[in-house]
Amino acid sequence: MKFDDILTHLGEFGPYQKRIYVLACIPAISVAFQTLLPVFYLAIPDNRCAVPGLANDTYKSQGSAHDIIVNRTIPWERNDDGVSKLSECNVYTNFTAGNETQECTSWVYDKTTFTSTALAQFNIVCGNKGWRATSNSITFAGSLVGAIFLGLLSDLIGRKKTFFLSIFFHCASSISIAFAPNMVGFVALRFINGVSSTGVFMTSFVIGMELVGPSKRVLAGIVIELFWCLGLFILGALAYALRDWQHLQLAVSVPPVLMLLMWWFIPESARWLLSRGRDAEAEQIIRKAAEVNGVDLPPKIFDKSTLDVNQPRAKVWEMFTTPVLLIRTLVIFVNWFVVSMVYYGLGLNVQNLSGDIYLNFTIANIMETIAYALCIILLDRTGRKKLHCGSMMLGGIACLLTMFPVMYGDSSHAWITTTLSMIGKLGASAAFAIIYVFSAELFPTVVRSSGMGASSTFARVGGIISPYVADLGLLVGGDLKVALPLIVFGAVSVGAGLLSLLLPETLNRKLPETIDDAKVFGRTNSSTDYYLDTLEDTDIDKGSSSKKKESDKF
Repeated sequence: MKFDDILTHLGEFGPYQKRIYVLACIPAISVAFQTLLPVFYLAIPDNRCAVPGLANDTYKSQGSAHDIIVNRTIPWERNDDGVSKLSECNVYTNFTAGNETQECTSWVYDKTTFTSTALAQFNIVCGNKGWRATSNSITFAGSLVGAIFLGLLSDLIGRKKTFFLSIFFHCASSISIAFAPNMVGFVALRFINGVSSTGVFMTSFVIGMELVGPSKRVLAGIVIELFWCLGLFILGALAYALRDWQHLQLAVSVPPVLMLLMWWFIPESARWLLSRGRDAEAEQIIRKAAEVNGVDLPPKIFDKSTLDVNQPRAKVWEMFTTPVLLIRTLVIFVNWFVVSMVYYGLGLNVQNLSGDIYLNFTIANIMETIAYALCIILLDRTGRKKLHCGSMMLGGIACLLTMFPVMYGDSSHAWITTTLSMIGKLGASAAFAIIYVFSAELFPTVVRSSGMGASSTFARVGGIISPYVADLGLLVGGDLKVALPLIVFGAVSVGAGLLSLLLPETLNRKLPETIDDAKVFGRTNSSTDYYLDTLEDTDIDKGSSSKKKESDKF
């Protein structure tokens, strides 16, 4: 009996699977915390140079005497918006106002929105502003390392051990970040956090999915994203209540330590145990599931064909052997790269938008939740191709339109840019969810695992680049500093969305199993050549890869 047949007999999403699935999804909340925390603790508050030698200097005026000292010490400059303000980077060379200035070495910060941020604590301002993008990029680089090495470790020592090892380092690094002594230590700890967060999300995703029946995997693969969204809503509320970055970091990092207690409730993957020849342990788990689900199992449930260990294999580079396969594979890789870059870039870009950062963050989370709900409703109705292309085009066009309120409007039209950015987030979130299912169905069975792994690598490279795009306005300045990142995200989204039209639809089609199947897949609509078959026959595991949001979403 094939393993998917066993799951169908058990009940594809019975009480036992639901219990394990929910437990496996809970860590996505903590991963969401750490992934989007930079929106708050890497924010750059309004600041100016501190008055040299004035111990009690503050950004807020302390009265006329304080204002006189500040004005004699700090020159006034025009910022990118043409507004005059006290210099962020220069002080006069002497205590009397003159023309000669020098770079300052200490700063004072506006504490209206944030009591403290990491960038303010480490004085990452002026010429050091690029450290913000670098810090985020290095974290996504950690996600890439984690995806590669922890994915291999998961196959070697098991899902459960890798899962809890990742949780341990995820919690340890998250807590340690709050006590980072300097920017170098802060970035190093965030790299470790990126590695471990990927391991947490990836293995939890796999543990949950490997006990879910074939027809429920699309649903389960998207529902975990709702746990991610729950984490973002909690983060927004805590960030609003705790304005000190270290307090916020600890508040979202200490409670997840309790996840280690799930060791006694989450079993090893029965599918992995079977692949390692540990049939007795796998059978014990399956029979426990049957007992909870109220299902009777035959005396013998496993045989040599259960996992198709003798199924012929192929290499992912065989997807480059013909023009059709080459174009199709490159289009898939480009879409993974773009959707990851845009999703994470728009998430980080919230801190650059006008208006209240907490409100903007919450609205973005609402849009993401709506996107996943729409995917659940529409994915099996409209098809993968139309929905993915439509999501990319919606998000891309919305981002491109931000150039008009910037070029032809004024500060009173800033809400238009924010609104368009939120629509862009909706499109990017939906596209990220769809591309998992779509590409898993396009790769033939014999290269599906390696094809999804290669796609995930491109997604993580997109994540590494996204912070620099999000901070383009900060690094370049000028009139388009707010819209420039959105214009870039919009242009690549539209381009990738149009390219996705080259891909064939997969809904209600018998999916390719071999390289030869993939060569002709999509060339005919004949029901005699392609027909709706059971998902068991395709041996597809639509949830075999992780999103994560480094993703991919880790």
